Amino acid sequence: ADDILALRAGAVMPSREEYTLGGRFDDHEVETASAEGSPVRLVVLTPRGGPGPHPVLLHVHGGGMVVGSAYDVLPDLGLLALDLGCAIVSVEYRLAPEHPYPAALDDVYAGWEWIARNGLELGLDAARVVVHGVSAGGGLAAGAVLAARDRGGPSAIGQMLVYPMLDHRNDSASARQLEGVGAWDRRANATGWAAYLGGLDRAAVPAYASPALADDLSGLPATFLEVGSAETFRDEDVDYARRIWAAGGEAELHVWPGGAHAFDALVPDAPLSRDARDARLRWLRRLLAR
Repeated sequence: ADDILALRAGAVMPSREEYTLGGRFDDHEVETASAEGSPVRLVVLTPRGGPGPHPVLLHVHGGGMVVGSAYDVLPDLGLLALDLGCAIVSVEYRLAPEHPYPAALDDVYAGWEWIARNGLELGLDAARVVVHGVSAGGGLAAGAVLAARDRGGPSAIGQMLVYPMLDHRNDSASARQLEGVGAWDRRANATGWAAYLGGLDRAAVPAYASPALADDLSGLPATFLEVGSAETFRDEDVDYARRIWAAGGEAELHVWPGGAHAFDALVPDAPLSRDARDARLRWLRRLLAR
């Protein structure tokens, strides 16, 4: 926990030139409000000159619930979005431990509702939203999708969960196997979850906070889920896909052999990283063509 402020201080934000891909995206910052009235900032990127309305990647950044910003990975995600003619809406959600659950989840949900209400004004197609989350953002994305299903909230045609952080119990075989190994091991995971859950009774954590706890995974949109074979989240992510299938749902699962957490960001030119990016593109292309 003592490392959180130093990690934030060392973060490097991409330049406007980088996250708009040299002006190939028009960029906007808009503000909405969470359920209890807190301001929520959204970064909106739309393909310049392309006819709208555009399908939307609702992006939720990673960072273990404690670090990161809405601009993280936008240069890389932008390449994917441009190939598909998609817009991106990235949520600047509140970080733990200053803002424990449900703050971040409420912010993501508020961003999704903003797309449904106001997205068309910026050329966004609210009927073709894919909720996209990376690491901690993958857990928040999964929680928001569960909440929308149960509340009759905004719709999505898919959810893309990239090595998501889904289970606060932190006790899977892979978590134990890889304890002490890598940048996000069991100890780091425990730190992130403790910050996010705050004073919640650990025996009464809701599934919206820790999606692996959900009793029912039916009625979810098409799901893409990927994880490395050499990372803490391996077994909880594989189990989430298995339970979607068991509930009659649709899921595409990739377990990348030898992949550590965030391998595609750490070694972007590795063959495995290129394969992972290609798999995401192919799945999104099939989904959007339906």
